[in-house]
Amino acid sequence: MKDEPKFFEDFEIGDAYITAGRTITETDIVFHAMHSGDFMPHHTDAEWCKTQPFKRPFAHGNMTFSISTGLCIQTEGLNPNGMSYGYNKIRYPNLVFAGDTIRVRVTVKSKEDHPKNRTHGLIIESKETLNQKDEVVCYAEHVLYVQKKNP
Repeated sequence: MKDEPKFFEDFEIGDAYITAGRTITETDIVFHAMHSGDFMPHHTDAEWCKTQPFKRPFAHGNMTFSISTGLCIQTEGLNPNGMSYGYNKIRYPNLVFAGDTIRVRVTVKSKEDHPKNRTHGLIIESKETLNQKDEVVCYAEHVLYVQKKNP
């Protein structure tokens, strides 16, 4: 998808792509616990996890989200005509474990004019992070702030 920089008018509702995959490791989970300060036993205590229905430590949801964002940047590349405006929704419907491989399906969901700046518009993308079984492990609605060709 690393083509020419895209303007607001270049995005079409329904356009989609899938990123490359990345396998999550125990090291990813430990590093994320260290820099986030989230040492909840769900992520860091293998013996405690054995007493729970999921039986083993799982990745932090926000770690999965962060890695998913990186996978998208690697695929999309830099678009100097736009930048992230934020996220409307983030959900983690399934767990991610060390050894799972994730990838992201990105789809342009909608387009709208920016309410205050007529030189830019907002592109809303659905980002579905999938594991190797095609289960959604993270869902986010990403809002891009993109320059218009002809404001």
